Amino acid sequence: MATDLSFFRSESAQKLRAQGRAEGVAMGRAEDVLMVLRHRGVDVTDAAADRIRGCQDEARLATWLRRALDVSSVADLFGE
Repeated sequence: MATDLSFFRSESAQKLRAQGRAEGVAMGRAEDVLMVLRHRGVDVTDAAADRIRGCQDEARLATWLRRALDVSSVADLFGE
């Protein structure tokens, strides 16, 4: 008996895979931001870490990663 695998090639399945990849990239970038901040000795509160991890905007995460190299506080990272 053959198994119907058409769903896995469908447009819906392709969109779900793309969404999963994007979320994975954002999650990895957020962890990179946190790693740089912690390595540099910047105090990161749980709330700030949650905000960073919750961000799905790749451009914003890229900006935060660049800023993480120079900032002395999380407020500076966020531009506040």
